Amino acid sequence: MRPGIGIGIHCAGISGRLNAALQGCRISPVAESAPLPHRKAIRPGQSPFTGCGLVLLAAGLALASIASPAFPAALREVGDARLEPVAFPALDGWKRDDHRAAFRTFLRSCEAIRQSTSDRQPATPTSWSLTGICQHALKNPPRTQPAARRFFERNFAAFRVVPAQGNGFLTGYFEPEYRGRLQPDATFTTPLLGRPDDLVTLDKDERLPEPNAALTAARRTATGLEPYPDRAAIEDGALGAKARPLAYLDPIDAFLAHIQGSVRVRIDDGRVIRLAYAGRNGQPYRSLGRMVAVETGLPPAELNTPKLVAWLKANPEIGRRLMRQNRSYIFFRVADELDPARGPLGGSSVQLVPGRSLAIDSKLWSYGLPFWIEAELPRPNERVEPFRRLMIAQDTGSAILGPARGDIFFGSGPAAGDRAGLIRHPGQFVVLLPRQASVPGGGAGR
Repeated sequence: MRPGIGIGIHCAGISGRLNAALQGCRISPVAESAPLPHRKAIRPGQSPFTGCGLVLLAAGLALASIASPAFPAALREVGDARLEPVAFPALDGWKRDDHRAAFRTFLRSCEAIRQSTSDRQPATPTSWSLTGICQHALKNPPRTQPAARRFFERNFAAFRVVPAQGNGFLTGYFEPEYRGRLQPDATFTTPLLGRPDDLVTLDKDERLPEPNAALTAARRTATGLEPYPDRAAIEDGALGAKARPLAYLDPIDAFLAHIQGSVRVRIDDGRVIRLAYAGRNGQPYRSLGRMVAVETGLPPAELNTPKLVAWLKANPEIGRRLMRQNRSYIFFRVADELDPARGPLGGSSVQLVPGRSLAIDSKLWSYGLPFWIEAELPRPNERVEPFRRLMIAQDTGSAILGPARGDIFFGSGPAAGDRAGLIRHPGQFVVLLPRQASVPGGGAGR
């Protein structure tokens, strides 16, 4: 951009908070003294950190320094959280992190963004600015640790995400490996189903009529779309011949596979079948942990996964009744194409990286955005350790709601599950937003 030229954002609609998006925007050079046109609001619930919304924020960041990023006063919120600029040197542990590992994870997202895969779970679109940064990263990857750190500092500005309640909230997840069968028996009774051909995932602009407007998927029928059956109905046979079992698990393991969204099933003959997320019925998710807390009187914070599983095994009938009250239901597919040495497929269509991939609320944030996470997290040996890590938004989940809500991917197998199951802790979120606006076809500025 030439000196003395600013960015004019011309929009056809309205804008207020950061959880509204700007639509119908174009970017043109204007004199710096020219006033910005009035920003009108648009469709509620769409994030401004995508498309033109991110371009508008980036325009306010274009000349910001690393130590003191600046942004328009009107753009200080996303969802119920405010954004506070923070200097990279002020982030606890920033210089000690492995930025090359974070960059390699970021590069996976850039590959997916470049390929523009159409099978990603519905999410906030990627901004031109982030796409431009990815183009630069793919062509000129940093070769050293200091260069990787400078890459993030030069291309992004850091903003602490401060929710209304004061802290963010972190959980952990993993890719489990469970014993199973290809046919049911007395132990392995619960099927993991393939995606039915009558399931329609609704786009952001698609809605069923009230009172079902909040549902995110529907059933295609001869007369149109209708709500998809919930968990209890599906378990009772509502899908009929459209139910396609891929494998059979123990009922508790099957429910946990739904929570994690992917699973490796070990058959007795030594084969391992890898199942990946293929869709959900669009019905609302209800936390089993919260339901058990109400049933038992235990504080929800004390019900980590190991304790929850132990309670379910000790109370199978009550447990089944509560599990059926979670109306959300996940469908799977056989994922033979995945590299077995890598993690499962995230919502962004990239294989996840342990300790670097983060599940976020994809209605508020774009896949590929870096997040700095600060927390004190437990290990299975009961020690609590500092967790200071640059992570990349690569996945989502029906329980991951809000601007400062994250789910840390810990890996595959029992050890990863032991770690992930302990995490229900407060944490600090810092989002890294692109510093400079870019136009379609152009690269990100320095």
